[in-house]
Amino acid sequence: MNEEWYPPVSLVRSGLGCRCPRCGRGRLFKGFLTVRDTCAECGLDLARHDSGDGPAVFIILILGFVIVGLALVVERTFEPPYWVHAVLWPPLILGGALAMLRPLKAVMVALQYRHLSHEFDGD
Repeated sequence: MNEEWYPPVSLVRSGLGCRCPRCGRGRLFKGFLTVRDTCAECGLDLARHDSGDGPAVFIILILGFVIVGLALVVERTFEPPYWVHAVLWPPLILGGALAMLRPLKAVMVALQYRHLSHEFDGD
């Protein structure tokens, strides 16, 4: 399909909404992290995407900064025993990682589409 028929879609709209980077309407994932082969709305071939480890790296950096900062504040303010830290932080880390993984992977696919769109078209 000719891309001139599709106006540019915001990275926020397509990435954080887990939608197709070309039309912004079709769902990007068919499972939790499995990207569809093609967009059901516009037919964009998504089979060649490769977000790699990019989303995981950003999640590690973001969560590391936030959780370590919060742990330091809790330790300095309340001075709890170590078992409180062992109970408190792992669920927050796991929940935060799972909540951020899909949207960040979708943003990476949208960025790749925007900057490497010739690879999506097969040229």
